[in-house]
Amino acid sequence: MALSFAVSAYSSPMMCKATNANNHSHFQDLSYIRRAAQISDKSAGFSSPHPNFGCVIATHSGDVAGEGYLYAQGTKPAEVLAVEAAGERSRGATAYVNMEPGDCHGDHTAVSALVQAGITRAVIGMRHPLQHLRGNAIRALRSQGLLVDVLGEDMQSKLVEEARKACLLVNLPLIYRAASHVPFSVLKYAMTLDGKIAASSGHAAWISSKLSRNRVFELRGRSDAVIVGGNTVRRDNPRLTARHGGGHMPTRIVLSQTLDLPEEANLWDLSDVSTVVVTQRGARRSFQSFLASKGVEVVEFDILNPRDVMEYFHDRGYLSILWECGGTLAASAISSGVIHKVFAFVAPKIIGGKHAPSPVGELGMVEMSQALDLIDVCFEQIGPDMLISGFLQPIPDLTPTIPSEDETFAIDPTVTRFESSIIFFYKTWDPYGAFSNFSPHPIQMPDEDGNYASWLSVEHYYQANKFIGVSNPLAQDLVEKIKSAKSPEEAARMGRLMQRQHPHLVRSDWESVKIDVMYRALKCKFSIYPHLNSMLLSTAGSVLVEASPHDLFWGGGREGEGLNYLGRLLMQLRSEFLGESSAASENSCVAL
Repeated sequence: MALSFAVSAYSSPMMCKATNANNHSHFQDLSYIRRAAQISDKSAGFSSPHPNFGCVIATHSGDVAGEGYLYAQGTKPAEVLAVEAAGERSRGATAYVNMEPGDCHGDHTAVSALVQAGITRAVIGMRHPLQHLRGNAIRALRSQGLLVDVLGEDMQSKLVEEARKACLLVNLPLIYRAASHVPFSVLKYAMTLDGKIAASSGHAAWISSKLSRNRVFELRGRSDAVIVGGNTVRRDNPRLTARHGGGHMPTRIVLSQTLDLPEEANLWDLSDVSTVVVTQRGARRSFQSFLASKGVEVVEFDILNPRDVMEYFHDRGYLSILWECGGTLAASAISSGVIHKVFAFVAPKIIGGKHAPSPVGELGMVEMSQALDLIDVCFEQIGPDMLISGFLQPIPDLTPTIPSEDETFAIDPTVTRFESSIIFFYKTWDPYGAFSNFSPHPIQMPDEDGNYASWLSVEHYYQANKFIGVSNPLAQDLVEKIKSAKSPEEAARMGRLMQRQHPHLVRSDWESVKIDVMYRALKCKFSIYPHLNSMLLSTAGSVLVEASPHDLFWGGGREGEGLNYLGRLLMQLRSEFLGESSAASENSCVAL
């Protein structure tokens, strides 16, 4: 089932509990929900795509007491930041969140913050799209006595649907990922008024205006990766950077069946961001070796098609991908059903040319009745250009089905979500996401002098330790910068980049001690957070695998070829904790 926000969808009568006497309160609720959705998107471009959470706390009188948003994976939840900003004014107030709390599976910080602050009511824009998180926070809040209203369920009207749409739009990548098991994919192109993306000669710089190109940089900053085909690499030699002077830089992906690519290309320069080349198995082995010598990752498929490639990058944890390819690859992606939205920049120019390329190649359609209609079309003038955008696929409907899995579990507790003997974890919002070294759990670790220092995450501590003890002012400064990084993602980006560009700053014994550094940080984390300890012990008998397909040291790799040291360390910790628990029980029995 899918949602379409056509005009007819707004024809339902008012079904809220609100009466004429409290319509003002109803409108106020929706205003604050839209505000929560708006601020949830504030970190776009600064951190890699992640579930967008915003929280607004308002008093009975309607004043905003505090706001907060999730900056990046592994940072403080929006609800915690909003409660901290509101202080004592949180007591008796209402919390407005655009999406049900749940940015890290296994972590209950957001719900606890609202309950402990004295929040009495929560208005939630939408349930969490991911099945393993869906409904958990709502049930937890209600069990603590809070009144919880969910848009579209407890509150329904035309205005409610408009506010709910704002919540859906800000988390489209997560919604499509949950429903289709591929990243949210946007096809972007610029064309002349007569539908050409280049002259007959192939020259295309520039069709659109500088203002439009700046908008493209913003779209890249919102994406995990940017995809082009071999023709684009040969013809345009693009860089595909976000060009914002800092923050998130999307991975560059090249799809080429034959690897007929030039040896000199901007995409082989990895000084700022990585490149992945996806190709057919066995294609130009010598060129694959050349790319590997440059540090470019090569991924082979038995049969190269967009659907399989997107499923692969879904498994890598990608939420959003921007396609900036030519017409042939665009047609293949559309035919494969992996393109969800289109951004077309139309310039007021005419170039003509019988053989000038168009944005989309052959789709096999012979009648106009077969044409694909865009949904929810928007028009925006950007300088002299017109931006036309719309969806090729309706937004998936996440309205709960009856009976839901949660209701079935409440009736029959023997029904469990996870029955596999292998437990995979990767992103913090995945099942068992709290096992990740990126999870938002600060730790306290002793420094070189034996004094304890606080670190925002395990990853902060791990990356900084690459440079600790090096008698170089640059290394010492780098430790402090990593320690103060706003998110684990930024700490990792900083540490990896400096390790690659300035290897002389890395401590000489790093390769021999890095496992122990990670182990000590993980042990601290699972020792000081009881719920994480319990979660780890609950996996007894299961193999833990860090599911990163590209980190072959800490992760398990794409096909199990990785060393999975993070999973190994967690299983080692689990064994230690279980041993301690068993010993404690024996001592208790002796005492009796």
